Amino acid sequence: MNNQEISKILYEMAALSRMEGEDFKARAYEKVSQEIEGFGEQLSDIFEERGVAGLEELPGVGKNIAAHIADLIESGTFEEYKNLKRKIPVDILGLLEVEGVGPKNVKALWDNLRIRNLDDLEKAAKEKKIRDLPNFGEKTEEKILAGIEFVRKSGGRKVLGLVLPEIRTLEEKVKKFSGVERVVIAGSVRRRKETIGDVDILVVGRNPKKIMDQFVELPEVDHVIAKGGKKSSVALKLGINSDLRVFSEDEFGAALNYFTGSQAHNIRLRQIAKEKGMKLSEYGLFRGKKKIAGKTEEGIYKKLGLAYIEPELREDQGEIEAALEGNLPEIIGYGDLKGDLQIQTDWTDGHDSIWDMATYAMEKGLEYIVITDHTKDLAVTGGSDEKRLLEQMKEIDKLNERLKKEKKKFRILKGAETNILKDGSIDIDDNVLAKLDVVGAAIHKNFELSKKEQTERVVKAMRNPHVDIIFHLTTRVIGKRKGIELDVEKIIEVAKETGTVLEIDAFPDRLDIAGNHVKSCVEKGVRMSIDSDAHAKAHIDFLEHGIAEARRGWAQKGDIINANSVDEMLSMLKGKNQ
Repeated sequence: MNNQEISKILYEMAALSRMEGEDFKARAYEKVSQEIEGFGEQLSDIFEERGVAGLEELPGVGKNIAAHIADLIESGTFEEYKNLKRKIPVDILGLLEVEGVGPKNVKALWDNLRIRNLDDLEKAAKEKKIRDLPNFGEKTEEKILAGIEFVRKSGGRKVLGLVLPEIRTLEEKVKKFSGVERVVIAGSVRRRKETIGDVDILVVGRNPKKIMDQFVELPEVDHVIAKGGKKSSVALKLGINSDLRVFSEDEFGAALNYFTGSQAHNIRLRQIAKEKGMKLSEYGLFRGKKKIAGKTEEGIYKKLGLAYIEPELREDQGEIEAALEGNLPEIIGYGDLKGDLQIQTDWTDGHDSIWDMATYAMEKGLEYIVITDHTKDLAVTGGSDEKRLLEQMKEIDKLNERLKKEKKKFRILKGAETNILKDGSIDIDDNVLAKLDVVGAAIHKNFELSKKEQTERVVKAMRNPHVDIIFHLTTRVIGKRKGIELDVEKIIEVAKETGTVLEIDAFPDRLDIAGNHVKSCVEKGVRMSIDSDAHAKAHIDFLEHGIAEARRGWAQKGDIINANSVDEMLSMLKGKNQ
């Protein structure tokens, strides 16, 4: 059982525990589930090497949860989970995908209407049976129906950032196959799309038949769809399909270009080839019967008269014209960030201490982080009031002194993820905000307001002289919540006027702002930050996904404030320039 599967079951256990009123136990399962979600090493490998004791060394994993994980690895289940599933036999994860449906709602729906799954929920809502239940009502029923429609529209695709560790594990296993010389994951994975529908694996290797035999026998494979001499298709236990194709070294660049896509980008390339008297296919670029390029992608672009185009840009959104004119941007690199400006800790709803988050960030090569725990209006997170924020500031001062004594060139900055209230005001007094290094503001409530009201709300927050960054602007959760109604272009205009930074939240199911809005910011000269929104140490690794979204939006290093040193970054905040 892989990390993704283990994480899902532990998350389900958290929901089941909440249904039973065991909120403390639920929180423990949620935290471990979060930790595993972004964990680089497979838990099954840890268990194989060091047994249950190795699992107990993982952050937040005590003896009981370690034993449960061991049972999951060995048998796919554990006794407590089986008992609770028998007691409440519902598709918990499916129901929880619907916005507005939480664990306690699921239990009420089961107890009163025997709702097991999405189909049951939709039927009951359409028959107007939900509105009469305690704590539901007509508006909730309507919201549930809208949520179901959204889930169904996005169904069948996986959030890339959440399944990428499993895909990379698959890639590493294919690399070790006998006869394999080169492996690349192509398709929407390589273009770093927010969600993916399948996994395209391209291989250069000897003895394709032997490679196919090894591929279809992988433990990650649920069942074989088709097996051929140079291509096989399988359904992965991950819940999506995967194709593996074998090409010669001389064909590989053309194949990689073709199977990376996008379709629109490929069509444009084939048109250019045709206009130049050439033909482009997955096997090469030909003039008549003579192959003139195909071994590398760079060779194909060069022969077509184009500069090389990075995979994240290949959407036929102006990249062809820019490449023809030699005006492609040098987009931000995956190693260019120097800091992370949104970090939650165990002072509120995070898993790890300030020191632990800082230590992990140092290990990952960062130079600074901003501690941005939630504030008081978001009571569910245990958000800090003014007094507690001041206490945290003193603690950060002590930790920075410790860093100096240990001669570590790293800084912990004081910040907060404040709440934008319904009227656009901020839930923390200005005199305390003024003491923080970085102030982030975000919407966490009142999602139902009109486009005009939401836009005015965010604009008012941006006009607060202490608000430096707007976190996860649209509030979307990919595959679950589409985000608030908002005039984003108006927001971008005001951001330019006020000097407010807009965040690219790197958490895999947020990626907010999205690539199209990133591109608007680039065009209008609005600065952005790329932040992990980490609630556990391993989440800092999510910065990669935010960088990918920035690249998809044509952002360069100069567009991203935390691609700079700490002092340079601070000088870019509006509060420092007034």
